[in-house]
Amino acid sequence: MKKLLFSYTTFGTDIALLILRVGAGTLLFIHGLPKLLNFSGRLNSFADPLGLGPALSLQLVVFAEVFCTLILAVGFMSRIVLIPLIINMFVITFIVHGPDPFGKQELPLLYLISFVVLMIAGPGKYSIDAQLLKRPRY
Repeated sequence: MKKLLFSYTTFGTDIALLILRVGAGTLLFIHGLPKLLNFSGRLNSFADPLGLGPALSLQLVVFAEVFCTLILAVGFMSRIVLIPLIINMFVITFIVHGPDPFGKQELPLLYLISFVVLMIAGPGKYSIDAQLLKRPRY
């Protein structure tokens, strides 16, 4: 029991990465899906924090929050799809909600931390990436 509680080994790391990847990806997908479904209604009124125009800003957010999260959840090209997600959460946390109280920054900051951890640790062995990298056994 002591070994389980105070161990620094990687027991359960791959399951933890699976839960983090699927959980964060699915939750952000659910958050981003209404933006895709009501795309034309939000097109001209969407925030433009980087000066790219509201249409392009919305397209980039929908790409990250809908398409990248689905790809992340299954663990395919994980580190590549994490790049737009990390940029998206960085912009939301520090630019869009930069002047707001911490309560408004808290959720995107939690996503940002989760995505950075996944970028560093990788998707784990329960992912398509890991299955593609498996060496065939003869």
